[in-house]
Amino acid sequence: MAEPRRDTRGIRDTRGIVDPSGLLTRVRFRRHEPAEPLRRHVETYWFIDWDLPEPYVSHVVPHPSVNVTFQWDEDEGSPYGEVHGVALGLFARKLTGRGRVCGAKFWPGGFRPFVPDGPVSRWTGCVLPAQDVFAQAGRDTARQVVSPADDAVRIAALDAFLLSLAPAPDPQADLAIDLVTRIRANRTVRRVDDFARAEGISVRALQRLFAAYVGVSPKWIILRYRIHEALELAGTRRDIDWAALAADLGYADQAHLVRDFTSTVGVPPTAYAQGGAL
Repeated sequence: MAEPRRDTRGIRDTRGIVDPSGLLTRVRFRRHEPAEPLRRHVETYWFIDWDLPEPYVSHVVPHPSVNVTFQWDEDEGSPYGEVHGVALGLFARKLTGRGRVCGAKFWPGGFRPFVPDGPVSRWTGCVLPAQDVFAQAGRDTARQVVSPADDAVRIAALDAFLLSLAPAPDPQADLAIDLVTRIRANRTVRRVDDFARAEGISVRALQRLFAAYVGVSPKWIILRYRIHEALELAGTRRDIDWAALAADLGYADQAHLVRDFTSTVGVPPTAYAQGGAL
């Protein structure tokens, strides 16, 4: 089967990071493509290395993706792995001393073929030791992935680990990935029933598919990408017409946008736009 169409043009790498300039001036951040057979499931590898004189807390409004990470806080112990289900709220990570993270960000819908015996919604809001999910993800694997200084060696080790899991083809996973990508790329998608009708699928079937393969509802996906759009604009512009933006993003009024932004990010959009990032 051909790889599903995934048009991510116009989607910036920093989308969802609450304070991108603050983070990127403190860490070395880069993205890499996984091995070709993994690309139908894994959107990107992301690597972060830091060496900080004082702690820094990174805040991210997460994408609706499962992430598998291998981490090493060099002052605190051995490398370890984690599986991060879709995070419903603001994700905070305190960076101290020297360390590094090598992560695999799955396409929304792409993780299920690696653990096919239950819905992805069981991981939602959870962070688990990777070995609790994959027997192969012990300390030796974590060390092989995260210890090398050379990115190419890390990439090869991450490829080898994920390829060893041998995910089976799953047309439902491909469908889920494609549907979420369409929501992500098309800001005019505002209502679940309209989207389901346009895609020729019932609302109930769409909701079941998303629970099983994405881990969150279609409505949650739409709202999350709205917040990403508002967060990006608030971080780059000071002359935003919030009422017009609320209407453009499909909100009933400005108050609803302010409520969702504040509950997700932790500060109102106007305060964030004026430099009030967490």
